[in-house]
Amino acid sequence: MRVRDAGFYPIPDALTILLLNPAMQEFVDNFAFLMDSYLILLYRITANSLLAYLIGTFLLTFLCVIVGEFSVSLAIRFNRRYLNQMTEEMIRKEKLSMAAYEAGDRETYKALNKEATDVWGKRFFTLVAYSAGILWPIPFALAWMQTRFHHVAFPLAWPLSIVFGDTVGYTFTFIPLYILCRILFKYMRPWLPYFRGVQKLLDSYK
Repeated sequence: MRVRDAGFYPIPDALTILLLNPAMQEFVDNFAFLMDSYLILLYRITANSLLAYLIGTFLLTFLCVIVGEFSVSLAIRFNRRYLNQMTEEMIRKEKLSMAAYEAGDRETYKALNKEATDVWGKRFFTLVAYSAGILWPIPFALAWMQTRFHHVAFPLAWPLSIVFGDTVGYTFTFIPLYILCRILFKYMRPWLPYFRGVQKLLDSYK
């Protein structure tokens, strides 16, 4: 019988056990292969390699924007009741604080105003957390690009070469194109069928 050496042996958590499961590993590998076969099609629109790369990366970043916006919209719709409760509570506290102020009760006014501010801050940071969730597809997109374009290098001319070096990789093109897609989507959202309703929902929380 083998005796384990003395020392610390961390107990694997449920996620680790799940990922080490052969069936799960096979599913992840098959899913990654399937996604790769679809994503690479974005880069085969034209025969010109540079143009194909730029168009493909633009479409990939736009896909990241769509997926991020859609997932966050689902989270907001799922928690709409909770957000509405905070909004109603904030409005109620503000009205009560103004009534106390008009009645000359400064202590009650300060207390209610503080409570309203706390609720506003809680709601604000909840919406900020949702906004940050929009970015979650980016690491996956960059990880995929690493498998396909890690060898790609773009030479830079002076003075950019002073700041970024003689060459840059795929992230140098991905980030500006993502920002561009976010700007485009901002103006497109009010005209898109599903996201038009999401925009109205977001406006109601301003």
